[in-house]
Amino acid sequence: MRNSRRGEVDPFIVMDVMEAARAAESAGRHIIHMEVGQPAQGAPDGAIKRLSADMAGDPLGYTVGLGLPELRARIARHYRDWYDVDLDPERVVITAGASGAFLLAFSALFDTGARVGLGAPCYPSYRQILKALDMRPVDMPTTMAARMQPVAADMATHDLDGLIVASPANPTGTMLGQGELAALAAACTAADAPFISDEIYHGLSYSDRAVSALEITDDVYVINSFSKYFSMTGWRVGWMVVPHDHVRRIERLAQNMFICPSHASQRLALYAMEEAAELDARVDVYRANRDLMMDALPAMGLGKFAPPDGAFYVYVDVSEYTDDSLGFCRDVLDRAGVAITPGLDFDPVEGHHWVRLSYARSGDDMREGLARLSKFMDELRSAA
Repeated sequence: MRNSRRGEVDPFIVMDVMEAARAAESAGRHIIHMEVGQPAQGAPDGAIKRLSADMAGDPLGYTVGLGLPELRARIARHYRDWYDVDLDPERVVITAGASGAFLLAFSALFDTGARVGLGAPCYPSYRQILKALDMRPVDMPTTMAARMQPVAADMATHDLDGLIVASPANPTGTMLGQGELAALAAACTAADAPFISDEIYHGLSYSDRAVSALEITDDVYVINSFSKYFSMTGWRVGWMVVPHDHVRRIERLAQNMFICPSHASQRLALYAMEEAAELDARVDVYRANRDLMMDALPAMGLGKFAPPDGAFYVYVDVSEYTDDSLGFCRDVLDRAGVAITPGLDFDPVEGHHWVRLSYARSGDDMREGLARLSKFMDELRSAA
């Protein structure tokens, strides 16, 4: 039968790497997972226990399209507690993961053919969702000097209809400071171009606190998720904060696209927000893993990267060794038993020379994975 060209998007390569790693494990190999941004532990224990009690006596049917009112109110309090921002809960929309938020945001803000700016390298699904919606993702090359983040001048240079930024970013882990975010927001306002701030890695920073765009402007869509800091990847629940006059527009789209996010996931998210002690202890593990990476990678000849401020990734330049990051990652998996992600996922032009390593797993896994990777690099140099 006929197909729509909307389905002609590139694969999400990290998912293909996950599948190759799973196949290797099924064949009896022990694989260290540095490919996927998934916390080693699941949702907090206390939150799981509370949800289990709910499920014993409640059918957990549909919620309203914008999400559980009590969760929306709790998220509004979260902005006061973390950022000293007074947020009206009516502006909070619960979504089917951050992915659902991207679909809603892009659909609400942009028409067919709109040129939406992305600082390359970036999360690959931005690009593919925009393509599937008949919009035009515009990659804006970034520099080490700007810590691989877009700058305000990019708005005029690339003639954009909108911009999405991420801080902390995937794949680099670098963050935008308040001045940098403010400059980007002002450039969007001057161009009458919607501004979207992806903040799904907030809570995962290792020195300075991540700045929310809501500290700077209300003329923004802010997207967040329970997947990363709250360790709820498989539960697929996130949220979005939008201007007051956009709420009903988003509500109509959400009702028709999703009906509502998973009720059980929303309950679990509400309970997870009360488990800060357990979640912050996990951030300490990521911080220790980051320190391991910062020491080990340069020692094995992989020292070209912007040091990550947050998230749990390092994006490393491997151009000294290869111009085929896909093949490089395949060799690392086959020969070292370590799964890492090729940069082509994040940047279709320069990504041939880069790889992403995730340090979201346990400290023991990170030490073993780095030892294996060091041995691989020694062998690679010896064979050259």
